[in-house]
Amino acid sequence: MKKTTFLGTVAAAALVSGFASAGTLDDVKAKGFVQCGVSTGVVGFAMADANGVWDGFDVAVCRAVAAAVLGDPQAVKFTPTTGKTRFTALASGEVDMLARNTTWTFSRDVDLKFTFVGVNYYDGQGFMVPKALGVSSAKDLDGATVCIQTGTTTELNLADYFRVNNISYEPVPIETNAEGQQQYLAGACDVYTTDASGLAATRATFEKPDDHVVLPEIISKEPLGPLVRHGDDQWGDVVRWTLNALIAAEELGITSANIGEASMKAGNNPEINRLLGTEGNLGEMLGLSADWAKNAITAGGNYGEVFEKNIGENTPIGLSRGLNAQWTDGGLIYTPPFR
Repeated sequence: MKKTTFLGTVAAAALVSGFASAGTLDDVKAKGFVQCGVSTGVVGFAMADANGVWDGFDVAVCRAVAAAVLGDPQAVKFTPTTGKTRFTALASGEVDMLARNTTWTFSRDVDLKFTFVGVNYYDGQGFMVPKALGVSSAKDLDGATVCIQTGTTTELNLADYFRVNNISYEPVPIETNAEGQQQYLAGACDVYTTDASGLAATRATFEKPDDHVVLPEIISKEPLGPLVRHGDDQWGDVVRWTLNALIAAEELGITSANIGEASMKAGNNPEINRLLGTEGNLGEMLGLSADWAKNAITAGGNYGEVFEKNIGENTPIGLSRGLNAQWTDGGLIYTPPFR
């Protein structure tokens, strides 16, 4: 009942702010920075260092948007949000966008009045347990205590999965990933469940990661991506096509290292010309400069570069591309044409 009340409050706030907030692009240009809602800290995705500088896979989207709009990837201020506070922050206008491992769902899109502009990571919910527990399948977790972030799809998926498989569990509510990690390592719960990417990120921070295993079951679809408010289509287009620019750049072989050369030698490739602003007027259509996409790509690299730097196989998190490979390599990463 409490959860329903919360969702209703957010929905009401979104309805009030949705149309009133139209004009975020102009607001961002006027204030000179993007206010981006991120997580409270997930290694590889969004984490502040000792100097308060944010970095990560989701953070890179915020910086790319700032580069596209303002020509400066550092022109971002970050607002840490929890599973419960993130939607209120966006609906109220406290942040201009969310880039915060947030799942695109029907109710969030339709009822809460948010616009998901794309998917930057295709994920699914999994389970992590201590190896000493001797469990090899999620179906062996009958009676387990489970650390679960409140206000998330993870919480709902967990209830559905255990109900369908006729097994019981005892939830241990947590607010943040850091709290979940602390509780799990302290033995307050037998199991930690969240998106599989989040489990990999959390496990990578453990002193002895090999003492913990991620079970084989993936129990949900979790398309994660940035989102903005309904009723602000121009800003939604800017964030959407900035993400698409990073994806298209990888497909077209444009990297942060060769982008200067690519823009000078695109020659007969009209899509590269249009993307980099040497042909056509795509930037003008968005209300941005002609080199908006070039600036976004230069900020942190193309989609593949961002992936490999922050969460790829050569990082402690060690995620393979999998579903997040380009469509030309059998994955789901695909962008509409730049034309």
